[in-house]
Amino acid sequence: MRPAPTPGKYPVRFGTAELLRDADRPNAWVISVDGVAQSHVDLDDPQDLEFDYIRRIADVVDCLGEGPLDALHVGGAACTLPRYIAAARPRSRQLVFDADGELVALVREQLGLKGLKVRVGDGREGVSGRYDASADLVIVDAFERGVLAGGLATVEFTSEIARVLRPAGTYVANVSDGPNLPFLRRFLATLASSFPHLAILAEPGVLRGRRFGNIVVAASRVELPVPEMTRRAASSAYPARCVAGEDLRQLQGKAKPIADAEALPSPVPPKDVFGIF
Repeated sequence: MRPAPTPGKYPVRFGTAELLRDADRPNAWVISVDGVAQSHVDLDDPQDLEFDYIRRIADVVDCLGEGPLDALHVGGAACTLPRYIAAARPRSRQLVFDADGELVALVREQLGLKGLKVRVGDGREGVSGRYDASADLVIVDAFERGVLAGGLATVEFTSEIARVLRPAGTYVANVSDGPNLPFLRRFLATLASSFPHLAILAEPGVLRGRRFGNIVVAASRVELPVPEMTRRAASSAYPARCVAGEDLRQLQGKAKPIADAEALPSPVPPKDVFGIF
């Protein structure tokens, strides 16, 4: 039997990680880095998802038919989503890339990574090293101090993801934005350069530009399961809107794709937006 995790603060590559016990669940844990919440995992029930944007990503995954998936994850932290997919879709083959080796070691020691394959290194380089048409799903959720690295939101990297995905594969990304959604609009234009079908999930207040928050973006070369995604978003414990089709094209407007030469990072979140709950 594994020893119980030890709450406390630990130095990692991108700052100071803190491991906290969830007061409401006997074996659930939260990891933050420099006060920014990174992951929540319930070791007794990996399908119990606390963070709203993680639940929305899982909803997209749940709508992708049945059976195991070949999945790549860029950004892992405590590997909430890989744990979820492993529990919900047994025999899935998954590979996680995370740039913070010290954080990976902390998670492995304190929370365990049994059955999960995690590689320490740059996620973009990791994806570029994969074979053509080798994945059913690519999930990008890689933030440093609340900001998505600019190199993960470019046309060039998007084309690499499209290359690695099978023809009916799905790309899901977590991004964040604030009033008027300028970064989201450009990110949508970037994804549209490789994927004809897009959809987003977010709280209505975020989509109206009233507050800063997470937006989950799904992209594919085939039709996305928008009706089912819409139903799940509306009935979730964290109700959200699903926007696709013409409404999404209007939101994107005349925004220009992001290229490597620019490598525009996502906006810095206001203080305490992504803090410990």
